[in-house]
Amino acid sequence: MSALPVRLVLHAESRLLEIEWSDGLNRALPHGLLRARCRCAQCERGRRDGQPPAEIASVGVQAVKPLADHGLNFVFSDGHERGIYPWPYLRELCQSEQAARMAGTGV
Repeated sequence: MSALPVRLVLHAESRLLEIEWSDGLNRALPHGLLRARCRCAQCERGRRDGQPPAEIASVGVQAVKPLADHGLNFVFSDGHERGIYPWPYLRELCQSEQAARMAGTGV
């Protein structure tokens, strides 16, 4: 069984979503990264058309909506609220964030 989140903390001021996983991994994902990595149909089409959503440091998460026990939906300050972030995808983002930090490249 894959690791599941055991604690979520939305840090509005620093624009970070902190996720603690059942296997002990604890990572904070920038709200701008979450917005940039949205996989809704609108954002995927933008990527195919060469206009992917940008990672915008000023974008914040205004609300978090649980999707049963499958993941989360975010309401962003730019009005976007279509993306579904399943737990495995959020875990992947946490691991890529970790890899980027370890490589010293940032996000």
